[in-house]
Amino acid sequence: MNRYSMIVQWSDEDGLFLVTIPEFADRVVMPCTHGKTRSEAIGNGEAVIEMYLESWQAEGESIPEPRTLQVA
Repeated sequence: MNRYSMIVQWSDEDGLFLVTIPEFADRVVMPCTHGKTRSEAIGNGEAVIEMYLESWQAEGESIPEPRTLQVA
């Protein structure tokens, strides 16, 4: 399992759960995937994260660091 953040939000307009990956926002159009159910959206989000990481690694590009929760 990866350590990247994922935001899943319902879209009334689309009738779908939309997925945003904050760490990838400056490199990938967001939302980056979706699903008919929350579970499907999360699974699709995990697949997208892995796809981008593999692609960036294969192309020798830098890979964004996962964000961690900062508790004050």
